[in-house]
Amino acid sequence: MTPQANPVHRIAIAPSGFKESLSAARVAEAIAAGVRRVTPDAELDLIPLVDGGEGTAEALALASGGRLVPCTAKGPVGAPVRTHFALLGGTGPLTAVVEMAAVAGLSLVPQDRRHPGATTTYGVGELIRAALDAGARRVLVGCGDSGTSDGGAGALQALGAQLTDRHGREIRPGGGSLHELEHIDPSGLDPRLAATDLLVACNPFNVLCGKHGVARVYGPQKGATPAEVELLSAGLEQLADVLTRDLRPAFALPTGTPVDLRTAPGTGASGGLGAGLAAVGARLLPRYDVLLDGLDLDARLARADLVITAEGALDNQTVRGKIPAEVARRAHASEVPVLVLTGTIGPGARNIRAVGVDAYSAILPAPMTLREAIGRSGELLTDAAERAMQIMALGTRLAA
Repeated sequence: MTPQANPVHRIAIAPSGFKESLSAARVAEAIAAGVRRVTPDAELDLIPLVDGGEGTAEALALASGGRLVPCTAKGPVGAPVRTHFALLGGTGPLTAVVEMAAVAGLSLVPQDRRHPGATTTYGVGELIRAALDAGARRVLVGCGDSGTSDGGAGALQALGAQLTDRHGREIRPGGGSLHELEHIDPSGLDPRLAATDLLVACNPFNVLCGKHGVARVYGPQKGATPAEVELLSAGLEQLADVLTRDLRPAFALPTGTPVDLRTAPGTGASGGLGAGLAAVGARLLPRYDVLLDGLDLDARLARADLVITAEGALDNQTVRGKIPAEVARRAHASEVPVLVLTGTIGPGARNIRAVGVDAYSAILPAPMTLREAIGRSGELLTDAAERAMQIMALGTRLAA
């Protein structure tokens, strides 16, 4: 189609990454390529966004002039994995970013081993210690894309705590053994934690326990059967009890106000990692308040005539703190229209309209396997963006 005159001159492209496929930066570039096919003269502002999951450490290192530090740690199924953390640039105390997905993410769990009752966050604790060894005095833990549901028990063990059953034996890795937990001994915890500003960037909609607890909401996505979901839920309830009894007296929270580890916002982040780290003094912060700091996102969206965002899937979880919902909420405040491109459209996707999305569209032009879709995601995004811009150009001509 020949490019058409179009009143859309300034376009902000602010997507998330596509899990196990493309980083947020590559998603933004793919969308931009499709837009340029139709409106080559448009002014594009590429704003790749992260939510604490895959790609967070790299994105923040690039944005701050910092660097990635490669290392090896225990992965979610127990085998060592090559991973990394980031040391950020800039002034102030040396800040490290530990991306839990890089060491305990779902993408690191083989399909035939997706059993959240057995996977562990031990490697997260190892990365925190490695960051402290590198001199960091402020550690930001990004939560998202986890393959675990152990309430941060593994991370606490790696940091030096002992978690034992009624016989005094160390409990097995994974959320499936938490119902056996009787005692946590904090005496071996790394003493440097007391002098470290430990921050957890998390989705505040995720809570540890209850009807909407993390095991019930996300357990099935990680491979848990209905019976395993109930076992995990019971284990996380037990963990909350023991954390509150055995660790809370030993740690004065920076806020000075203890949070309820069962229901406080963010305690369910990354399979309950938020609760485990909160029990040793971490501050649970809404992820976008932390991760979007310095991007001037609101002003950049307000300058646009159109905002395009993207996510691998749109469904009933999208409005609960996913990137398209956050982008739409901010753009809506400036009355800028928002288009969402997505890999799949699931139940509840229509609810995204309530937070400011004007239109959404799946990028698949025909049925294909998940493997093929992942392999072609860049191409599919570019073609979908081109189709969307063609439709807008047609609408402009009809309205003239």
